[in-house]
Amino acid sequence: MKALVLAGGSGSRLRPITHTSAKQLVPVANKPVLFYGLESIASAGVREVGIVVGDTAAEIEAAVGDGSRFGLDVTYLPQEAPLGLAHAVRVARDYLGDDDFVMYLGDNFIVGGIGTLVDRFRANRPDAQILLTRVSDPRAFGVVELDDGGRVTGLEEKPEHPKSDLALVGVYMFTARVHDAVDRLEPSWRGELEITDAIQELIDSGCRVESAPVSGYWKDTGNVADMLEVNRLVLDGVETDCSGEVESSELVGRVVIEKGATVTGSRIVGPAVVAAGARIHNSYIGPFTSIDSGCSVVDSEVEYSIVLRGASIAGVRRVERSLIGREVEVTSSPRALRSHRLVLGDHSKVQVAS
Repeated sequence: MKALVLAGGSGSRLRPITHTSAKQLVPVANKPVLFYGLESIASAGVREVGIVVGDTAAEIEAAVGDGSRFGLDVTYLPQEAPLGLAHAVRVARDYLGDDDFVMYLGDNFIVGGIGTLVDRFRANRPDAQILLTRVSDPRAFGVVELDDGGRVTGLEEKPEHPKSDLALVGVYMFTARVHDAVDRLEPSWRGELEITDAIQELIDSGCRVESAPVSGYWKDTGNVADMLEVNRLVLDGVETDCSGEVESSELVGRVVIEKGATVTGSRIVGPAVVAAGARIHNSYIGPFTSIDSGCSVVDSEVEYSIVLRGASIAGVRRVERSLIGREVEVTSSPRALRSHRLVLGDHSKVQVAS
């Protein structure tokens, strides 16, 4: 069995961050979200992985390399444009050959991995196995209809009037029969080759399509609110580890200070992570905050936020529910505000009230 990981796409919902960075590499608890997916694939016993890449191919390849750090053998598959999930399957046709495969969207996050789901597919070997979860607004997802016996009867991509609240999770498992279905597809009204249409083709052709509920936590980390929520969830599971330098400071709860980080005259309330090379001085870091490598937080307060590599925050009374890009500079101005919510692209320079 192989894996097909989709790491193209423009990441429009995470702009301006994704103007200069691949959405799959935005970190959760200081680790790119893509890495969690690759680790899940490796834990499921799959070793050969094709990664479909687009405009951010160089950045993805630099981060993942040959895959050996994950115990994987990675091949990169260029896609000229994000023309749909089924188009990615078409791009990967030669690489996949006649093998079964799991298709994993690189910006999805599933707690507990996919090992049990892969084992179920291998044991039953349907032509397709899709994962489902109930959502409050199905219009943003592929939506699935089931009959009274729980069998899949229909699928629709981002419908205006959903027929159920069952959404497709971004992990699919297929036999090679899906390639014939993909070959028969025409672009949808969105101009894309939809994987939902390919699965519907399998159903209409009499193939066996099974569904499995996702019992644990799942998120499509396509927007800032979801990124912060996943960051909260991952941080909630960290264990205290103070390997860095801490002086005249108070650490409360589960706090990780990595070796090479320095904390002076500050208070950090966990769960929180401060990466190697970061500097926290005379500041407050609140729960569910991850501070990446090379960051500097001085005379400031940061809570429930993700601060990316090399960013600096100085003299700012309150930053919360924020995603701060790489090498960003946030400083203060005389006007007083109670708090700030910021979504800043890489290399930004912003002056806020203090």
